[in-house]
Amino acid sequence: MAYNILVTGGAGYLGSIMVPDLLAAGHKVTVLDSFMFKQTSLNHCAYHPNFSVVKGDIRTESTIRPLLKDVDVVIPLAALVGAPLCSLDPVGATTTNHDAITMMLRLLSKQQIVLMPTTNSAYGTGDENNFCTEESPLNPISQYAIDKVAVEKELMQHPNAISFRLATVFGMSPRMRIDLLVNDFTYRAVYDRFVVLFESSFKRNYVHVRDVSRAFQHALANHETMKGQIYNVGLSEANVSKRELCEHIQKQLPDFVFIDAPVGKDPDQRNYIVSNAKIEATGYKTEFSLDRGIGELIKGFRMIRNTRYGNV
Repeated sequence: MAYNILVTGGAGYLGSIMVPDLLAAGHKVTVLDSFMFKQTSLNHCAYHPNFSVVKGDIRTESTIRPLLKDVDVVIPLAALVGAPLCSLDPVGATTTNHDAITMMLRLLSKQQIVLMPTTNSAYGTGDENNFCTEESPLNPISQYAIDKVAVEKELMQHPNAISFRLATVFGMSPRMRIDLLVNDFTYRAVYDRFVVLFESSFKRNYVHVRDVSRAFQHALANHETMKGQIYNVGLSEANVSKRELCEHIQKQLPDFVFIDAPVGKDPDQRNYIVSNAKIEATGYKTEFSLDRGIGELIKGFRMIRNTRYGNV
């Protein structure tokens, strides 16, 4: 079934993968994005007759209201993502990550479908075994996670909503983010050939950006049986520590060196193992392994480098 879909933040890291996928699947897609990073990541979609784009801010009711009126599905990706960015602009983070979503939910009808990414960082450090399912108590540490937890509670009051608690995403995208952990460590391995690890035993779950897009498409195809639920979305084989992640990278870049810091601690105290059994029981399977994603990143980073203030 083809849907009329609104994707907010559609020119971001995830949206730049998801929007072309949705168009290829036959859906009509409207993107609302502020283009705050001056990205051109959807240029290749402009030719498509089912693609339209609006430059604007999701916090502005006069902008979002008319866009919501005629769509079947809303995928609200627009957010200030990650703890460091939210700390830099806490007011902007809350108004974007929480208040704008609350307004959107108020404007939607009960028949419209909402597929929303939240975060499994809300688990904090998990239970005494650091193991987390969708039923585990939440212990958000960062403002980003706190706002996402609050939004998820409101989201689940909507009868046609699905919440995806995403693992830490990795992989190449037209709107690239090097700050995500797998991307960051692989970038350092390519260009610096070393990294210093703080609390290298801390674990978290990871998922490829294209598998996230596939999870949303899976939910569209199975909406009647999945609606009203929360699902962890991650790569079950990739519940790995920072040290284990570096070992995966080292297999492909043997010159990469990683050492444990003798003092200090990581400001990000997340440490958990996540079960993805619930979404897997619906028939969803990931396609991109951690090793495959690292290989993709190595190729990608040979084409891009952060050299804004350097001559090489």
